[in-house]
Amino acid sequence: MSDLRDDLARIAAALERLAPPPLVADLSAASCFHWDSASGALVAVAEPVRTPLDLLLEIAPQKERLLANTRRFAAGAGANNALLWGARGTGKSALVKAVHAEVCRTAPALKLVEASGAAMDQMAALISALRAQTRPVILFLDDVSFTGDEAALKALKPALDGGLHEAGRLIVYVTSNRRHLTAREARENTPDDLMWADAAEEKLALADRFGLWLGFHAFDQAQYLRVVRAYAERLRLPIADEDLEREALLWSRTRGARSGRTAHHFILDLAGQLGKDAALP
Repeated sequence: MSDLRDDLARIAAALERLAPPPLVADLSAASCFHWDSASGALVAVAEPVRTPLDLLLEIAPQKERLLANTRRFAAGAGANNALLWGARGTGKSALVKAVHAEVCRTAPALKLVEASGAAMDQMAALISALRAQTRPVILFLDDVSFTGDEAALKALKPALDGGLHEAGRLIVYVTSNRRHLTAREARENTPDDLMWADAAEEKLALADRFGLWLGFHAFDQAQYLRVVRAYAERLRLPIADEDLEREALLWSRTRGARSGRTAHHFILDLAGQLGKDAALP
């Protein structure tokens, strides 16, 4: 009999390890958090790295709309979940973080919780925990795309439309390189999914749950150079404009891209060559 009790105790202990206690979202430690999906913990980010909002150039309409939406949300007014889609390096993620910082100036209760788009099938507990608290929270999912992962789809839907619960103080901002979060051609979807058309329709329906769609497009040369000059002026780099332009264009050609990210990487390298601190004030 004692052996049976010992066996049952070991089984119970094993089950407890497999099913950890529900996540409690204590958001008092900071304004920004990173969700560690491996441990299920919210990790406070004491000093988040963010680009100043006024240095996010060539995306003025997107900036204005996301800022207004976030201010309404922080004030308890109506606001939409947002999908920021488009070319790589054009400021999607940077804009979400910069807008949060700007709104926090007047609404310090607003929290930002960043989670990897690759871990969405594990975030049911996170969504439940964020809904259980009273502070306004932006759940930020960076670089999201679906390639046949139905579990991830089902996990995200409750955060977008609430299911049987009110949306409460939770809003979702997602960045993606794809406008509809999914490949549009059959050959790009899961090869063994015989009903690929139905699966694609399901994923497009997910994108439709975002009330605010903001598109970001690759920069032309003039836009790229304006961003470079803005960074150089902010850091007071001692370089002639013609030299700055020549070096910036060479940098972009070697990388085959013109974007805000390319400009930032170039300025980091240039500041290093000139012996200057590249930290943006």
